[in-house]
Amino acid sequence: MPFVDLPPSKQSAENLVGGRFVAAEGGALDIKSPYTGQAIGTVGLSTARDVDAAIAAAAAAWPSWSATPIKERTVPLFRFRDLLLRHLDELANLVAAESGKTRDEARAGILRGVEVVEYASSLQNADAGGALEVSRGVSCEYRREPLGVVLGVTPFNFPAMVPLWMFPIALTVGNVFVLKPSEKVPLSACRLGALMNEAGYPPGVFSIVHGARETVEALVDHPDLAAVAFVGSSAAAKSVYVRATSHGKRALCLGGAKNILIVAPDADEELTIKSVVDSFTGCAGQRCMAGSLLVAVDGAGQLIPKIAEAAGRLKLGPEMGALIDRGARERLVRAIDRAQADGAQILADGRAAAAPSGYEGGNWLGPTVIDGARPDMECATAELFGPVLTAIRVGTLDDALAIERQNRYGNATAIFTQTGSVARRVADRSTSGMLGVNIGVPVPRDPFSFGGTKDSKFGQGDITGRSAVDFWSNVKKVTTKWAMQKDANWMS
Repeated sequence: MPFVDLPPSKQSAENLVGGRFVAAEGGALDIKSPYTGQAIGTVGLSTARDVDAAIAAAAAAWPSWSATPIKERTVPLFRFRDLLLRHLDELANLVAAESGKTRDEARAGILRGVEVVEYASSLQNADAGGALEVSRGVSCEYRREPLGVVLGVTPFNFPAMVPLWMFPIALTVGNVFVLKPSEKVPLSACRLGALMNEAGYPPGVFSIVHGARETVEALVDHPDLAAVAFVGSSAAAKSVYVRATSHGKRALCLGGAKNILIVAPDADEELTIKSVVDSFTGCAGQRCMAGSLLVAVDGAGQLIPKIAEAAGRLKLGPEMGALIDRGARERLVRAIDRAQADGAQILADGRAAAAPSGYEGGNWLGPTVIDGARPDMECATAELFGPVLTAIRVGTLDDALAIERQNRYGNATAIFTQTGSVARRVADRSTSGMLGVNIGVPVPRDPFSFGGTKDSKFGQGDITGRSAVDFWSNVKKVTTKWAMQKDANWMS
């Protein structure tokens, strides 16, 4: 069985505007599969007129959609969930074909997105509002109201999951949503759009606009756009956040990471080795939750060669996918070269890994473990975004926590230990937004929300869970009195 089934013919990624797929006016780019390097489709580049058309269709749909009771807004969402599960294998294969993931990784990402769909579906009962008699004859209540036309800009590494983290909640609270997927992986977004149409969402409620940086800027600048959520590199996240907020728009922009895996001397060997390898090689290391910096405390350093050995046994293709493009591979190879030149040891060297038979044109790099790094080296501080683990050896837990605190990113930190007080100390003193205890990829599950700190997030709140409900809406407070009361206080 092939690792992935490529589309039998080239597909065209078109914009979804007013419930119809239409070609963008600004030309097209090839979509290349990371597995083979061959073109599997084209994606349109949207112009300012394309952006205007999509937002106009969304704005026209908003008054009716926002006035629809929330129980009715969830009806097509239930149908959409069923469609996702019915077409799970097909969608997972498409995600894998255009992003380089394995089928299992693509499937797992979609199922994580389905959890957010299910959480959004529960809002009809969970988000009940509130009212209270605060004084005699005076009541206060709050009402949740949507923002209007909102935007989600999503990255290449999770073509289905990250959009599913955004639009189900945004739509359910009454917004209309425009999705701008990465131009490297637009086909999965188009398939989601087709399923949204099939689920019965009214035209204009869910839209897709394809393009590159210029398209994002035109969308963010549009006067009828109320809010934007973004996931990507920290530099791009900060740029979008500054641009959006300068126009008075609400923005939440998630950036990169250099997640730290602290290994204590008493860590369970089998669990730690597997968890570390899974963390830095999963999705070929192309995820913001990858553990890419291992800090071994005292005797825990003896696990580093064993981690390198276990990672080196992974088979490219069936067990680890490809990098998104040739440029990503070249950038990673240069970073490994520099680490070696700076005096670090390469315990597992993915530069020489052979491509799977029949996939020689793909973008392959084997798992790489860099040992003996210093805390100030590039490999220990920069987000390399690939299957590369850098290891630093320190004497104490305080030394490890000092490295964690100096990290410019704040997405995730994990501690591997069998001692509760050690786990508690790391949980209390770490500066990341998400913490794992003996878990290498500590992604919270809904209703717990996903989001980091420091340069991993620009804006307030988180992208999923209860925090996302607040991000995509306003709360209106209504204070009411119908008659004069005999008692007197400051509200009389």
